[in-house]
Amino acid sequence: MSPTPIVIGHRGVPGERLEHTRPSYLLAIEQGCDYIEPDVVSTKDGVLVVRHENDIGGTTDVAAHPEFADRKVSKFVDGVAHTGWFTEDFTLEEIKTLRVRERLPQLRPQNIRLARTEQILTFDEVLDIAAEASVGRDEPIGVYVETKHPTYFHGIGLDLDDLLIAALERRGVNHRGAKIIIQSMETANLRGLRERTPLDLVQLMDRQGAPYDLVLAGDPRTYRHMRKPAELEKVAAYANGIGPNKSQVIRRDVMGRLAGETKLVRRAHRLGLVVHVWTMRSENNFLPTNLRLGRDKAARGDAVGEYLAFFNAGVDGVFSDFTQTAVASRAKWLESQ
Repeated sequence: MSPTPIVIGHRGVPGERLEHTRPSYLLAIEQGCDYIEPDVVSTKDGVLVVRHENDIGGTTDVAAHPEFADRKVSKFVDGVAHTGWFTEDFTLEEIKTLRVRERLPQLRPQNIRLARTEQILTFDEVLDIAAEASVGRDEPIGVYVETKHPTYFHGIGLDLDDLLIAALERRGVNHRGAKIIIQSMETANLRGLRERTPLDLVQLMDRQGAPYDLVLAGDPRTYRHMRKPAELEKVAAYANGIGPNKSQVIRRDVMGRLAGETKLVRRAHRLGLVVHVWTMRSENNFLPTNLRLGRDKAARGDAVGEYLAFFNAGVDGVFSDFTQTAVASRAKWLESQ
């Protein structure tokens, strides 16, 4: 991985385009990202499609399709009850009749007008976007893929790891040197993937909760435990890096302001693990209180200040919803080094 902090186009540029859509990924590439980031789930017929969750009620127009009214069901996903429409209950042909809409309309009203203009992409289509954009470039555009709810999908006979490896093999990119990174919030599937691919693997970590595979196994370890030296050493046995929630790298105080750096980056680097933090966003709603500008939650704050703080903390990459701001912030930080 690069010694210069990388910029990961988190679902493309969802701050300016509908997330996980072709225009979103293309804009991220145009604005200078190093990787584009798809989340993958499965259809009923075993095709990897790109959605933040398998419940697509909130991000598509599926509710407006009377032919799919009977597909609305209640399920437990990772132990949490959900009612909606789920990708695993649709064939790819059916999925392709749906159109995408904004997931956060109150914070990103500029994207509301884009509703019903784009289809759900397959993972193969995202690989195509990166490959086509890489033609003529000295450094290709990478793909940083997340397997979503792998234990859940394995339990219903749709193993995301099998589907992902099959796709990578079919495309001839399951080899060392291919610019693809695989990430997961769970641990078991990454450990399994370590035996099946030489590609870089990244263990995602949240500020609370635990990997669902550990919960299901009765393992008491949480993401908080995973930050400790002994647990990080176990992660280093199967992963090349960690992807922590940004508050695990720089704390926030009781007022929500940036407080102080934790020891996580230093601990990870000592074990040879890179650190890619998530998610950097420009709206006041997501920024530390001392970097907000005004009271409008949807307005842009001092995002550059937050980027600079994390680059100074030694992170090796950032997942960003606003690629242009991330790239400009990195350039500013590099000039100061």
